Amino acid sequence: MSTTKLDKKSFQRAVEDGKTLIVDFWASWCGPCMSFAPVFDEASKKHEDIIFGKVNTEEEQELAGGLGIRSIPTLMVFREQVLLFNQAGSLSPSQLEELITQIKALDMTKVHSEIAEEQKKKADEQPAQST
Repeated sequence: MSTTKLDKKSFQRAVEDGKTLIVDFWASWCGPCMSFAPVFDEASKKHEDIIFGKVNTEEEQELAGGLGIRSIPTLMVFREQVLLFNQAGSLSPSQLEELITQIKALDMTKVHSEIAEEQKKKADEQPAQST
């Protein structure tokens, strides 16, 4: 599978789909982005079970800003609507493969359980609202 160009609407749909989604935030003037592009493209051909998306930060400034993208390239990985990885900087082919292996191996039931526990803990720490 090749990479998919994402915009604000298609990005949201891709995350909500719940499948594993790896997103490369890039710009045409960014040297490291251009160096990372072939690595990202090659991984997309190897892992057809993963959606590989690209967001051009020049064209999608609102999306990039809303996600807090401060430097590029930035890589984000979502699975079952959970952000699992968010890091600026390019990865080598072996680093990207290792990341993909780790993402695939995650026990998402455990991840969702840990998120629920954190949310409950935060809710319990909130002071009672008086009406």
